[in-house]
Amino acid sequence: MKAIITVVGKDKAGIVAGVSAKIAELDLNIDDITQTVLDEFFTMMMLVSSEEKKDFTVLRSELETLGEGLNVKINIQSTAIFDAMHNL
Repeated sequence: MKAIITVVGKDKAGIVAGVSAKIAELDLNIDDITQTVLDEFFTMMMLVSSEEKKDFTVLRSELETLGEGLNVKINIQSTAIFDAMHNL
């Protein structure tokens, strides 16, 4: 399973630490990561993977709850969506 996680919100300390800790807790591996601060807004995109098939409903719920606690918006999408879009 491969997925893209995006994080957007007002910049503050602890966002990367909080998100990466949750990803480890969910037994996902961070394959690639990029982040930047645009003016006062934090943006991050991660490519994550797992050897096991994961329930996206559970992952999405866990990450949305974390995002609420960090005051950021976190989204997860399967890379299969992007592959399908480019194979039309």
